[in-house]
Amino acid sequence: MNYPFAKEFTEIKNELEKSQRVLLVAHSAPDGDTIGSVFALKEYISSFLGKEVKVTCSNALPQHLKDFLAGENVTGPEELRLSSFDLIIGCDAVERGFEKIVSSKNENQKIILLDHHTTLRMKKIKPDITVSDEKYSSVCEILYDFFDFYRIELNRKMAEFLLLGILGDTGIFQHANTTPKVMEIAAKLMRKGASISKIIRLVFKNKRLETLKLWGRAMERAEINPKTGAIMSYVTKQDLEELHGDAEDISGVAEILNTVSGTKFSLVLSERGKGRVKGSLRSEEYKNVDVSEIARLLRGGGHRLSSGFEIKGKLAKDGDGWKIE
Repeated sequence: MNYPFAKEFTEIKNELEKSQRVLLVAHSAPDGDTIGSVFALKEYISSFLGKEVKVTCSNALPQHLKDFLAGENVTGPEELRLSSFDLIIGCDAVERGFEKIVSSKNENQKIILLDHHTTLRMKKIKPDITVSDEKYSSVCEILYDFFDFYRIELNRKMAEFLLLGILGDTGIFQHANTTPKVMEIAAKLMRKGASISKIIRLVFKNKRLETLKLWGRAMERAEINPKTGAIMSYVTKQDLEELHGDAEDISGVAEILNTVSGTKFSLVLSERGKGRVKGSLRSEEYKNVDVSEIARLLRGGGHRLSSGFEIKGKLAKDGDGWKIE
């Protein structure tokens, strides 16, 4: 197998072996890929290398992942003493909150970034090692290559975490990033004991009634802009409070709206409290729209087919529609 990041993999292995305390950073509003990658790495670092390792995230674990992650913990950034870690690794977190947690580094600290975005924009910190390529479906696919490069024998736990991330970022093998290599990796992970049916049942089909009600309200509001081909909807803070919904429920709305025939991309706006509005953008390869370009215009980021942004303001009525003010 060809390993385009063989040099970086060697450097990462060296840093892991030298370090005593490792911090793994998941992105805010964590999804399957960031969660799968940090916990697969955590299992390797603790069980194979015998090092102390913690996982941190700005947000709590999503409700739909808690059954799958039984026994695993995330430490809030406010509970950490960052200076006590000699190695910090961001997994899929660069443009979604890494620098909100790690705003600086000590002279003796090393920072590694694992991502699969087109561009990585670090404003305050220069990473020591970066592995990023949009040809990868997910960070979990990158980690599979890393483990395979060193012929590391995956245990069942690691295999399931990696498969979780791959299933999440490929839309359960429905997106254009589902390559023959991805399918081969999935088959190998299954041979290690990872269960696709278990992951789909616990993660993708385990919806709360509150989630479905929130989705229904957002679907009723959906409108198509005939000029741009965008299908748009919104979720207010009041919606979340009335229906007892969670912010994590909202990403599913953008995914579903993106399946509507004749549309180019979907956009869902949602109020996130503290005077912030988040936008979630989705598209498909055949639609030929790079939604990351839209996100970057609003100081956001992400992938060509899945991006987001967050801006100041709140949703307000504007005649028959809504606007951000």
